Amino acid sequence: MNRVFIKTYGCQMNERDSEAVAALLRARGYRIVQDESACDVMLLNTCSVRDMAEQKAIGKAANVAARKKRNPRFVLGILGCMAQNRGAALLDALPDVDLIVGTQKFHQVPDYLDNLRAAQEAGAPIGSTIVDIAEEAGSQNTIRDHVLEEKQVTAFVSIQQGCNMDCAFCIVPKTRGDERSRPMDEIVRECEELADRGVREITLLGQIVTSYGRRDYVHTAGVTPFVQLLERVNAIPGLRRIRFTSPHPRGFKDDLIQAYGRLEKLCEYVHLPMQSGSDRILRAMNRPYTRERYRQIVDDLRRVRPDMYFSTDIIVGFPGETEEDFAQTRELFEACNYDMAYVFKYSIRSGTPAAGLADQVPETVKEERNQILLRILEANSARRNATLLGTTQEVLVEGPDKKGRGFMGRTRGNRIVHFDAAERLIGELVPVKITRASTAVLYGSLALAGVGC
Repeated sequence: MNRVFIKTYGCQMNERDSEAVAALLRARGYRIVQDESACDVMLLNTCSVRDMAEQKAIGKAANVAARKKRNPRFVLGILGCMAQNRGAALLDALPDVDLIVGTQKFHQVPDYLDNLRAAQEAGAPIGSTIVDIAEEAGSQNTIRDHVLEEKQVTAFVSIQQGCNMDCAFCIVPKTRGDERSRPMDEIVRECEELADRGVREITLLGQIVTSYGRRDYVHTAGVTPFVQLLERVNAIPGLRRIRFTSPHPRGFKDDLIQAYGRLEKLCEYVHLPMQSGSDRILRAMNRPYTRERYRQIVDDLRRVRPDMYFSTDIIVGFPGETEEDFAQTRELFEACNYDMAYVFKYSIRSGTPAAGLADQVPETVKEERNQILLRILEANSARRNATLLGTTQEVLVEGPDKKGRGFMGRTRGNRIVHFDAAERLIGELVPVKITRASTAVLYGSLALAGVGC
């Protein structure tokens, strides 16, 4: 019972949590396998941001539970946000689940699996489902271990958990708890260790990453704790690039904006959630900024870095959203000229303030608005990629492309590039001349003679 398969749903935070669980299990003697048909234990690390994400995980768990009838020793666990949100109520739909572990208890998974395995080895059947969704002080500090693949050059580092923003549409404060930041020295030490192991690009993660340390550290000479952390990570030898996600527009004070002009490793890529371009809807969402303030942040960032790349989150069909509200969103969406965006149709999440609002928007209207923004995004992305044709871009070589199209890497603007290269270049920053572009992907060739040999 030591072969574990972990399936992750949702965001980069969930990916990082799964990796930390995998590292803890490996340290305990478990094998992490990539083939779910070959596992003794299946862990589903779940997402609750949208109802569809929960339904996918529930459907998967229901299908997998049939394996227990063929093999009573098979163990099925549900981790993460859906576990935290629903707890023991999941057993109504999934009575065969053995383990339900919330977002502040990931580090307990090895102990719980040990207990289940010990019971089986003693010949006892698995008893009642283990359910642990309790809060735990300091749990944010347990997401620190990494499983690095051979020649892995990028990594996620969790710096902050939880959210205090209380957006009307969002379940995250319920599933992730209040804001909790890790000690800065520990984060820097983790980044240094990753750099020593060959990692060249780090993405700092948090539910509201720009709120990092605001209650724990002093703002020094107008520099927020988050920017102080960026400065320290920027100084790590061997590290070549820094990214972060997911921020809040409220966190883009002048110190962070100016950091893009003075921290050479901070990539000129910003994920800046807008959610809506209507002031009326932003107020209903409990988003503490206006469309004017949001546009000012975008303009200020482009003044510091004219070549800045932007992505965003948009919700269409929030309760009460009128045609005029959507027109304002569309206008701002076009004006900001995003390179990438996550456009969501509003989904009712029980336990959020918006769930009980009147004037729910019909699904057909949501879909129409969703498609309008996606068409604008597709045109924007194609246009931006077309401007890169014939240019030479700095690309971090990440490794062979999984589909056999040579090697792949990313530009500083987070654009994926495919090109021919040698394995020895993995982890290196190389110049690539862009020769072809699709809406989502760039293709090119190494710009220096002999560098690919």
